[in-house]
Order: sequence, then structure tokens, then C-alpha cells
Amino acid sequence: MHHPVCAGRHDGLVDYHLLAVPNPVSVALSAGGPSLAWAKVLVDAVIAVSLVSALLVTLLGQIRIFFAMSRDGLLPPMFAAIHPRWRTPHLGTVVTGLAAAVIAGFFPLRLLGELISIGTLLAFMVVCLGVMALRRWRPDLHRPFRVPGYPWTPALGVASCLALMLSLPRDTWIRLIVWLILGAGVYLAYGRRHSLLRRKADAAVSVPLLDE
Repeated sequence: MHHPVCAGRHDGLVDYHLLAVPNPVSVALSAGGPSLAWAKVLVDAVIAVSLVSALLVTLLGQIRIFFAMSRDGLLPPMFAAIHPRWRTPHLGTVVTGLAAAVIAGFFPLRLLGELISIGTLLAFMVVCLGVMALRRWRPDLHRPFRVPGYPWTPALGVASCLALMLSLPRDTWIRLIVWLILGAGVYLAYGRRHSLLRRKADAAVSVPLLDE
């Protein structure tokens, strides 16, 4: 007795083995024949609009991150430059948009998806570790919001993010390490010397204590 999949038979529109693609819904509707052609066109249009929306949100977030880092002295001032009329970080927007276009044009979708996944998971894991570190070493800080279920909630966050990261291919880890090394190089070459937080700390240490 053969398994239905092995025998080439399947229920529904298409064998699920054929859906391991970036556009599974479109592929499934294509297998439905002319009667579902209108649905395929509609789904493809919605996907295109959704991708543009998600891309714009991601770019806006990245531009604001560069803006905040530049304002804190970790990146060159050009990323914090504000357009005199539109009041937006226009130079950072141009640089980020061009970099995103070049990367999207020359790298395969699977590779970019894996890089985004491991980078996002690493950021979430660092946030969870930061919550635990601040609770331990800065318990006096004002906290309008406190993480419920501490320390289990951030600990589970770290464990789940690490588990998902370990499920990614080895090549993705190598690329992450290379990217982290590049980021550390930018910090050591520029950010460390221009960091406003570091300057404030150095100034506080250099101020002589007044005799009572």
C-alpha cells in the first residue's frame, strides 16, 4: 500500500511538497486552473502591496536607528542631518535606501531571509539579557513598566531565541559573525571616540572633587 503523496495523489489544490517556495499561495492557486485565475491575480496584487508596506516600515525603522546612533555620536553626523523643509533625516534615508536596493538586487531571497531572522533573534535575545542585567545591577532605575514573571520571562525569551538561532544553517552563523566584526570595527574606529555617553563619563571622572 503506497502513501498518497508517494503515489502522486494529493488532496486539495497541490501537493504540499511543492509549497516550499516564497509564494506558496500563488503556486497553489495556479494549480487550480482557469477557475481560480482571478484569485491568483488578486492574491499577487495584495502580496505586492503588502511587501511594499513592510519594506517601507523596515526602512523607516532602520533610518531612525541610524539617526539615533548618529545623534549619540556612534555614526557620522550625516545620518542625523535634518532636511530644512521636510524635517526628515534625508541623507540617512538616501544612503539606507541605496544600500537596501543593492543588497536586495545581488543576494538571493533565502540568504536575506536567514540573515534577517538571525539578526532579529539576536536583537531580541540581547533585549532579554539587558532586562536581566539592569534588574541585577541597576535596581534603582525608574521603571514605568516591569516585565511580568521575572526572571522566567526574559530567561525563556533568551532560550527560545537561541533555540531558533541554532536551527539556522551554519553559513548564516558565519555571516552573522562577520557582520558583528564589521560593526565592532565601526565602533572602534569611530563610535568609541565620538560617543556622547563616553564623553559625559570621561568628563564626570575628570572633574576634581571640591574640598568641603
